[in-house]
Amino acid sequence: MPVVRIKTMKHDGSEYQARGECSTGAVAEVQGLYGPFSFPEILLQQIWLRGEFDATRLVVADGRAVQVLHPGRWNRLGGPDFKQARLRIGGEAVTGDVEVHLHAEDWTRHRHADDPAYAGVVLHVVLFPGRAALPAVSRGAGGRGIPVATLLPLLWHDLEEYAADAAVERLARHPMARAREELLAMREDELRAELGRLASERWARKVHFAKVRVARLGWEEACHHAALEILGYRANRAPMLAVATGWPLAVWRKNTGGATAAQAITSVPSMPAGNPIGCQPASTACDGGSAGEGFADAVFEEISARGAWSQQGARPANHPRARLRQYARWVAASQDWPARLAHVFASQGSAGAAGFSLRPESASDIHGQRGPAPGEAGRPPRPRSLTRADEPSTRDWRRANGARRLRAAVGRICGGAIGGTRLDNLVCDGFLPLLAACDGADAARLERCWRHWWTGDMPAQVAPLLKGLRMTGTRDQPACHGIAQGLLGWMLANEDAAPRGEGNGPSQIKPRP
Repeated sequence: MPVVRIKTMKHDGSEYQARGECSTGAVAEVQGLYGPFSFPEILLQQIWLRGEFDATRLVVADGRAVQVLHPGRWNRLGGPDFKQARLRIGGEAVTGDVEVHLHAEDWTRHRHADDPAYAGVVLHVVLFPGRAALPAVSRGAGGRGIPVATLLPLLWHDLEEYAADAAVERLARHPMARAREELLAMREDELRAELGRLASERWARKVHFAKVRVARLGWEEACHHAALEILGYRANRAPMLAVATGWPLAVWRKNTGGATAAQAITSVPSMPAGNPIGCQPASTACDGGSAGEGFADAVFEEISARGAWSQQGARPANHPRARLRQYARWVAASQDWPARLAHVFASQGSAGAAGFSLRPESASDIHGQRGPAPGEAGRPPRPRSLTRADEPSTRDWRRANGARRLRAAVGRICGGAIGGTRLDNLVCDGFLPLLAACDGADAARLERCWRHWWTGDMPAQVAPLLKGLRMTGTRDQPACHGIAQGLLGWMLANEDAAPRGEGNGPSQIKPRP
């Protein structure tokens, strides 16, 4: 089958190539932090299905607002990608099919207007903005106009981060036997150095994404978004980010910090769908004694009315209502927690930084400081491994830096509401990259803290594999986050060569109820 390549522009102005092999297998090749990566159309379908974008700002090309009541039934056969979606476009209720493409031109290229199967399409969703010369609608049979909505400006994350997250999710379903055989063939010192190098690359990507987030939101809101996203686990990241956007940290403070009933009612903004939480009765308004759990429950119900939560298979402790209540207790106990977070790492001279700039513009100031390596214009140099002969063991690093005390201090910043592996994920996936994004001068020490921190939640196969490879499991080298991230990095780099069994594909993704 011929391969069509189209050169166009990425959202940051750099060039990328989109390659389409068939109507269901289109792929965009995008330049990432350390080289090109693939962004398949099926991943865009998952983003639409899960609502992993800022739906409050979704509009069609002529400016009419789009409200997604239900994204539709994912159609993995012929015809439109989503059947019987329920939408409001410009305030008008619309039920019909949704077609998803990387580019608006794909509608014409695939000749959908001539196919009766696409006669029921009411919305054309695309990733990349079309060229200015393109019409604002796609044309169906008989010239019928189909509104076009572009998702790229609304995405919560960089495209590379979406692609990496999807790859990690696939890895969780991969058998590990092949990986163990290949890694055991390496000398132990070579393997440790390679995993250290790959861990450093993963760290650099996390810091890059954190810089983008801080530049867009400012320090406090970046912390707020990261905390709620991580509390949502994989299944509820998108609705938790919708919570963070709809109810900023200042609103949580007012509703969890001893506000009177009247203050609680007037402090919550009216939301675009369902009953605004600002209209909750006084009996559900929060005070310091309830730690804002009534407010958290009202937020949960508002998002539930949109059908956004995924509760399938969630343990009671991970239920989104329970996680929102935890965050309410967290904010009630530590209302200035982003500033306290920066302070506790700044005061740990061996573990963190010497003073963080918390200005919203600080991340954008830092963003351009790292120049390209020779011969790699526009691309940061690949990080060197921190696994050197003079690098302390994890046990020695933790002792020398009071890591347990630091971990306890972070737990207190979270109001004692979060603990265990979820606290470790907050530190490693959220807090440390954000701190490094705001203080590039101390990024190396923060990376070392990240590498020696406790593992947190990882795919179940990672810990036994690392122990079997003798990378962890000894007194000097207990399980730690960096070596686990290095193994994930190796697996991601070798994913294309790994066999794919049944059930490894995106059909495992569940639609919103």
